[in-house]
Amino acid sequence: MRKINDFSAIIFDMDGLVLDTESTYFAAWQKAAMAMGFDFPDVFFPSFSGLHFNDVELKLLTLYGDDFNLLKFNQLSGVFWREHVYTHGISIKSGFKQLIAFINEQQIPYCLATNSLAVNAYECLELAGIREVFTTVITRDDIEHGKPAPDIFLKAAEVLNVVITDCLVLEDSYAGIKAASSAGAFSVFVPSTQPIDPLGLSLCDVMMPDLVQALILLESVND
Repeated sequence: MRKINDFSAIIFDMDGLVLDTESTYFAAWQKAAMAMGFDFPDVFFPSFSGLHFNDVELKLLTLYGDDFNLLKFNQLSGVFWREHVYTHGISIKSGFKQLIAFINEQQIPYCLATNSLAVNAYECLELAGIREVFTTVITRDDIEHGKPAPDIFLKAAEVLNVVITDCLVLEDSYAGIKAASSAGAFSVFVPSTQPIDPLGLSLCDVMMPDLVQALILLESVND
């Protein structure tokens, strides 16, 4: 494991890594599907992790057929999701604030790189109360191909003016780990779903169960 100061920058994913948004999306999607007379099998949810919504839509069409009404599904999902998050907010993953404090102490640049559209990313960060934490945010709007393509991490390195091979990427999904690996970054896999994706595990440089343990790891290799 390289020392933390060996890296020129650290790149965070958002959904499932910084914010516990995936559970809110899954709940909204399940309610929307049920309202339309469909039922989501629980085993289907982990396959959505880290994907842009266009890819989620393709999976839905594969499951339910081309006649599945995506427009209605999207509208209902948005209603159910906002009902939930405006009531309960969005939780920040354990260890994140301590990890950011440590990175700031080390004076290492960092940014957010998410498959979400900018409007959705900023809304989630605002609802979680950490909008001001990230001064640099790279979203699906900024690149041609979302994760698992490497575009978003290459763009993040470009914006931060660093070499991608000198970047540490924190990701929670196979799609994100594949993107980081393809880009040439050093990747830390912090899975947000169980069972742990074996493909993500095979591609990552390090696997940590949560950000608390990731912080312990980074602190220890910096001694």
